[in-house]
Amino acid sequence: MSKKIFVGNLSFEVTDFDLEDLFKQHGEVLSSKVILDRDSGRSRGFGFVEMNSEGSAQSAIDALNGTEVKGRAINVSLAKEKADDRGGSGGFRGNRNRY
Repeated sequence: MSKKIFVGNLSFEVTDFDLEDLFKQHGEVLSSKVILDRDSGRSRGFGFVEMNSEGSAQSAIDALNGTEVKGRAINVSLAKEKADDRGGSGGFRGNRNRY
């Protein structure tokens, strides 16, 4: 079963390929993605790596969390499941009893 890993505090110069190279030392990397700002196209400073097994994911987390990559100490942890928060207010979150 594959495991998704969150990688935070990335230097803005880190690419998808850099992440893959860093993590493949600890097992098979299924995917690697640095998250980009949709307006500027610049890195948002975090990304995700998907590894083929829980064991290799944990090995990578243990080895890489806190290590320096391109001048910054990265934060590496298991990714949390994204909550599906699509229902409800249609984007308006103000006080409905206001008027």
